[in-house]
Amino acid sequence: MTDFNAIEEGLLDALDFARGEQTDSGIHRLEVPLVNVKEIREMLGMSQTEFARAFGVTVSTVRNWEQGRRVPRGPARMLLNIIDQEPDAVARVLDRLVA
Repeated sequence: MTDFNAIEEGLLDALDFARGEQTDSGIHRLEVPLVNVKEIREMLGMSQTEFARAFGVTVSTVRNWEQGRRVPRGPARMLLNIIDQEPDAVARVLDRLVA
Protein backbone atom coordinates (compact mmCIF):
# COMPACT_ATOMS: atom_id res chain seq x y z
CA MET A 1 0.00 0.00 0.00
CA THR A 2 1.39 3.40 -0.96
CA ASP A 3 1.43 6.35 1.44
CA PHE A 4 -1.36 7.95 -0.58
CA ASN A 5 -3.52 4.83 -0.35
CA ALA A 6 -2.99 4.62 3.40
CA ILE A 7 -3.94 8.29 3.81
CA GLU A 8 -6.97 7.87 1.57
CA GLU A 9 -8.10 4.80 3.49
CA GLY A 10 -7.73 6.67 6.77
CA LEU A 11 -9.71 9.64 5.49
CA LEU A 12 -12.51 7.45 4.16
CA ASP A 13 -12.63 5.61 7.47
CA ALA A 14 -12.81 8.96 9.31
CA LEU A 15 -15.71 10.07 7.11
CA ASP A 16 -17.56 6.82 7.78
CA PHE A 17 -16.99 7.25 11.50
CA ALA A 18 -18.21 10.88 11.38
CA ARG A 19 -21.40 9.72 9.65
CA GLY A 20 -22.00 7.24 12.44
CA GLU A 21 -21.23 4.18 10.35
CA GLN A 22 -19.55 1.16 11.88
CA THR A 23 -15.78 1.22 11.44
CA ASP A 24 -12.76 -0.44 12.97
CA SER A 25 -11.66 2.96 14.26
CA GLY A 26 -12.11 4.19 17.76
CA ILE A 27 -11.69 7.35 19.71
CA HIS A 28 -8.58 7.62 21.82
CA ARG A 29 -8.71 10.20 24.56
CA LEU A 30 -5.75 11.14 26.70
CA GLU A 31 -6.78 12.11 30.20
CA VAL A 32 -4.15 14.45 31.59
CA PRO A 33 -4.25 14.39 35.39
CA LEU A 34 -4.69 17.48 37.53
CA VAL A 35 -1.53 18.68 39.23
CA ASN A 36 -0.66 20.60 42.37
CA VAL A 37 1.06 23.67 40.95
CA LYS A 38 2.34 24.89 44.32
CA GLU A 39 4.01 21.53 45.02
CA ILE A 40 5.64 21.54 41.59
CA ARG A 41 6.85 25.12 41.96
CA GLU A 42 8.24 24.45 45.44
CA MET A 43 9.90 21.22 44.23
CA LEU A 44 11.75 23.36 41.67
CA GLY A 45 12.68 25.86 44.38
CA MET A 46 11.13 28.78 42.52
CA SER A 47 9.13 31.77 43.63
CA GLN A 48 5.81 32.41 41.93
CA THR A 49 7.47 35.14 39.87
CA GLU A 50 10.35 32.89 38.78
CA PHE A 51 7.97 30.05 37.92
CA ALA A 52 5.70 32.33 35.92
CA ARG A 53 8.63 33.80 33.99
CA ALA A 54 10.20 30.39 33.33
CA PHE A 55 7.02 28.89 31.90
CA GLY A 56 5.56 31.89 30.11
CA VAL A 57 2.52 32.62 32.24
CA THR A 58 1.59 35.56 34.43
CA VAL A 59 2.13 35.59 38.17
CA SER A 60 -1.62 36.01 38.60
CA THR A 61 -2.14 32.79 36.63
CA VAL A 62 0.22 30.94 38.97
CA ARG A 63 -1.58 32.42 42.00
CA ASN A 64 -4.98 31.47 40.60
CA TRP A 65 -3.81 27.91 39.99
CA GLU A 66 -2.29 27.61 43.45
CA GLN A 67 -5.33 29.06 45.20
CA GLY A 68 -7.77 26.89 43.25
CA ARG A 69 -9.55 29.76 41.50
CA ARG A 70 -8.46 28.36 38.14
CA VAL A 71 -7.37 24.96 36.87
CA PRO A 72 -4.57 24.53 34.32
CA ARG A 73 -5.98 23.30 31.02
CA GLY A 74 -4.68 22.02 27.70
CA PRO A 75 -0.99 22.50 27.00
CA ALA A 76 -0.40 24.13 30.39
CA ARG A 77 -1.70 21.06 32.21
CA MET A 78 0.39 18.79 30.01
CA LEU A 79 3.54 20.87 30.63
CA LEU A 80 2.91 20.89 34.37
CA ASN A 81 2.58 17.09 34.33
CA ILE A 82 5.87 16.82 32.47
CA ILE A 83 7.52 19.15 34.99
CA ASP A 84 6.07 17.03 37.81
CA GLN A 85 7.23 13.72 36.30
CA GLU A 86 10.59 14.81 34.86
CA PRO A 87 11.79 17.85 36.83
CA ASP A 88 15.47 17.18 36.08
CA ALA A 89 14.85 17.14 32.33
CA VAL A 90 12.87 20.37 32.54
CA ALA A 91 15.59 21.97 34.70
CA ARG A 92 18.21 21.06 32.06
CA VAL A 93 16.14 22.68 29.32
CA LEU A 94 15.59 25.80 31.43
CA ASP A 95 19.31 26.02 32.16
CA ARG A 96 20.06 25.95 28.42
CA LEU A 97 17.45 28.62 27.69
CA VAL A 98 18.78 30.95 30.38
CA ALA A 99 22.46 30.42 29.53
